[in-house]
Amino acid sequence: MARRSSLRALVLLPAVALAATVVSCAEEVNPGGDTEAGGEISLVKEGKLVTCTHLPYPPFQFTEGGETVGFDVELVDLVAEELGVEQEIFDTPFEGIESGAAFENGDCDVAAAAMTINDKRKRVMDFSEGYFDANQALLVQKDSGIQSLEDLRGKELGVQSATTGESYAMEHEEEFGYTLRQFEDLALMQTAVKTGQIAAGINDNTVLYEFVEGNPDTEVTEEFETGEQYGIGMRKGNGALKAKVDEVLAAAREDGRYDAIYEKWFPQAQTGN
Repeated sequence: MARRSSLRALVLLPAVALAATVVSCAEEVNPGGDTEAGGEISLVKEGKLVTCTHLPYPPFQFTEGGETVGFDVELVDLVAEELGVEQEIFDTPFEGIESGAAFENGDCDVAAAAMTINDKRKRVMDFSEGYFDANQALLVQKDSGIQSLEDLRGKELGVQSATTGESYAMEHEEEFGYTLRQFEDLALMQTAVKTGQIAAGINDNTVLYEFVEGNPDTEVTEEFETGEQYGIGMRKGNGALKAKVDEVLAAAREDGRYDAIYEKWFPQAQTGN
């Protein structure tokens, strides 16, 4: 998949107030070094907070009118605004984010991709505090008769590569006797379900309900209580950036900005998930 970038403009804070806390020079980036909370924050591009993500994944991140928008995008905007820089989106395969390669290569400062915090990923990156709860769910064609994984015996179940949905499906593949088909991104998997190329797809519940709302010929028939939390990822050992991201997220929850963003992107859901 081609990598695409888009820039989101923000009102910059006075440079003098930021000089002591942010070092935004590409020459000073040290992708492998550690930083302490409260120390200088080095960014991979001057004047930018570069965010790795994988599009599309509405309503968390997707392209609309030539601009990358969504829940995750607006949360990271808050961090960028605090740092007095602009957020720049770097669209890249999810496997490169999950493996930590995106940080090792210096592609981005943070990763915001509705990414579940788990032990495997924590070995290769650090995470912010959790900012969103999620479970897995099953997407099928409307009136397909498929209500659960048990009904998929001998059929194909679609998964998005390198996701927790894929992990869950693999764990239960032998038990329920279905065959897995991998897809590079969520949209391809959803289309395959909608057009009958596969019997069902599994992914995070929120994005599948979002899809069903605009595609009434599909439905979610089962949820799986996996107890996941999304986190913003960053290079392992980057304590200064992690501290700043956690500080901004906590402040946004306290002053109502988080709830305002949540209500915008999840108008039918209860605020504060």
